[in-house]
Amino acid sequence: MRDNVFKAEILDYASKLDAVTNSYGEIARAASAVVEDHDNSSTVYLINHTSKLIKSAESSKDLKRLANALKDSIMKFYGYHYILESQDKALGVDDDTRSLDELLEDLNRLIGLESVKAKVNDLIAFQTVQMLREEQGLHSHKGTMHLAFTGNPGTGKTTVARIVGRIYKQIGLLSKGHFVEVSRTDLIAGYQGQTALKVKKVIDEAKGGVLFIDEAYSITENDHSDSYGRECLTELTKALEDYRDDLVVIVAGYTEPMNHFFASNPGLKSRFNTFIEFPDYSAEELLSMFIKLCDENDYILAEDVQDYVYNILLKQVEGKEKNFSNGRLVRNIYDDITMNHARRTIKIDKPSRDDLARIICDDCINLCRN
Repeated sequence: MRDNVFKAEILDYASKLDAVTNSYGEIARAASAVVEDHDNSSTVYLINHTSKLIKSAESSKDLKRLANALKDSIMKFYGYHYILESQDKALGVDDDTRSLDELLEDLNRLIGLESVKAKVNDLIAFQTVQMLREEQGLHSHKGTMHLAFTGNPGTGKTTVARIVGRIYKQIGLLSKGHFVEVSRTDLIAGYQGQTALKVKKVIDEAKGGVLFIDEAYSITENDHSDSYGRECLTELTKALEDYRDDLVVIVAGYTEPMNHFFASNPGLKSRFNTFIEFPDYSAEELLSMFIKLCDENDYILAEDVQDYVYNILLKQVEGKEKNFSNGRLVRNIYDDITMNHARRTIKIDKPSRDDLARIICDDCINLCRN
């Protein structure tokens, strides 16, 4: 999928609106979740918030204009995404030009995830050798290529899934290698009999590539009373077998719900022979992500900032709850710090290049508010 031209526009308007309304990074964080993850709750929050500002009698003309610009950009962002996605699906487009060596390097360069990378590398080695054996007329057994990824949010499940799809394309296991991501709402219809049609449509779009089903356990969230969920699983299980030679289905979600999901569906579980657990990141790994994010966006950290951020991350890791947000926590901290930096720097008369790039400890206040 090509980059969405409205991404930068949303982030820019959100940053300005955040500063004007003194929202302490809340608007910027929501905007980041929209452009990076297409997060539904963040989208609804921004649309509702901007609508209230536009309608409020207390809002100035400039504030209303800024709120309207952000709201309009979000609409354009999703409209443009839908058009690009529809075009790419219709044409079977996969514009990723990375070689197999480059893809493997990208996989192995990911911060942390050592056990995940080892298992994925073993899987790729096995499938590659099976393809080579087949070319030489030897018996080959590729088995099912479908995968199950379990772990907390922000642990890299979607990123790894995308890379696996591209690698499978490069070694000849998939004809296209494109990536189709869906959730329950993309698979379940509102009327009996329509769910099967929705699932078939999704399968047709994903053939030749990877179908990634996030929070797969939500398909049967109402357990045995959910007839629509059962209808979905019937079609999905059939597709897993019928198109096993040119379709990889990767299901993902929190560990315990996924274990329950497979335990209640032994027929579905038999179609998956590779289960990979994505562990939570350590404080050191999260700090490396933060530094990488700053480097990629031309921010320079003052000497004491790394220690300051590390101590915050360490406290979060040591006191983490069941569904720790991992990489998303890092992104939230980065958004908060860069917003604080902007508030401080805007007050400097003719800021220098160093002023615009350097983050100091004064920028690290009011972090992890949410």
